[in-house]
Amino acid sequence: MNALAATNRNFRKASRILGLDSKLEKSLLIPFREIKVECTIPKDDGTLVSYIGFRVQHDNARGPMKGGIRYHPEVDHDEVNALAQLMTWKTAVADIPYGGAKGGIGCIPKDLSISELERLTRVFTQKIHDLIGINTDVPAPDMGTNSQTMAWMLDEYSKFHGHSPAIVTGKPIDLGGSLGRDAATGRGVVYATGALLAEYGKNIKDLTFVIQGFGNVGAWAAKLIHEKGGKVIAVSDITGAVKNPNGLDIAALMNHKEATGALTGFSGGDSMNSDELLTHECDVLIPCALGGVLNRENADHIKAKFIIEAANHPTDPEADEILCKKGVVILPDIYANAGGVTVSYFEWVQNIQGFMWNEEKVNMELEKYMTKAFHNLKNMCKSHNCNLRMGAFTLGVNRVARATMLRGWEA
Repeated sequence: MNALAATNRNFRKASRILGLDSKLEKSLLIPFREIKVECTIPKDDGTLVSYIGFRVQHDNARGPMKGGIRYHPEVDHDEVNALAQLMTWKTAVADIPYGGAKGGIGCIPKDLSISELERLTRVFTQKIHDLIGINTDVPAPDMGTNSQTMAWMLDEYSKFHGHSPAIVTGKPIDLGGSLGRDAATGRGVVYATGALLAEYGKNIKDLTFVIQGFGNVGAWAAKLIHEKGGKVIAVSDITGAVKNPNGLDIAALMNHKEATGALTGFSGGDSMNSDELLTHECDVLIPCALGGVLNRENADHIKAKFIIEAANHPTDPEADEILCKKGVVILPDIYANAGGVTVSYFEWVQNIQGFMWNEEKVNMELEKYMTKAFHNLKNMCKSHNCNLRMGAFTLGVNRVARATMLRGWEA
């Protein structure tokens, strides 16, 4: 089942639990605007090449639309649509005043030079600059993009609209980026994990963790869990997997990866088959990489008691049902990885005020938002007698539906 079908399915379930009017339900699913642009750039060798860029703006009932821009060969209309919709519910779950959007360009970033990437980003920005805005739609980095991409977007947008630091988030610190933004998603995952475990009378420091994906989110989550005394016993990324039953030294592993570009060959652990990582014996499994990694093939063999969805849509609906029957507790992505968009919101607020916060304040506010969102989510689970995923979806959908009705959607 693809991401769009799964997201729609979760939305429809939540809407049934909430008893939404069928017309309102239909209107909440329809995106506000879908943009498709041709981005033609000269390559370094002088030849012309054209890429297709998308931006789907899903809903703005609760505030400006917010979501990442990804550069990836598999960027297609359906995927962007699903991710835009997911952002609408995610911002509502975190209770930040945004709607959802998502965009991307179908390209292979590693095959492009820095100057080609810059030209592509600038052309894309030129094509959409009058459809995004500080109070309309605020992009951010995603797969294949980074703070440099945001710096180019900011510069290109500012040529048309004057200096506008709040137009994008995830910027370099020197251009108005927020302290703590780099670690935000991983840190949010750890706060979310702490809140869930406390509900079961458990603590991070007493448990073992397996982390799939050692990019920005996975590495930060591993580092912060390690600092809190949790035992990270296995991690993997596209280069391979490494395990140590006594716990990996995460700082040393990060240094090793930086030096060699791979996890394999790390002296503080044994290499293992990446395919076996998800079914490795542990208390808490944290998938931080791609979607659909937990499916009906491997769900029966998962040994973790808790799964924290740091990636977007890592659990297929079939796996979801199998794991629920086994009594595995799954903390859903639309809450678990909302730390990134929450600190993006803090960055936007700082830019609008022209007053920057220190890192301690950013982290303190993030913890406050993640903890409050967890308690709101749990209350939804209690009042509707549902699991955490439906608790999160009903919380998000209900907030957007209320805002839509208050604004007068039938007029």
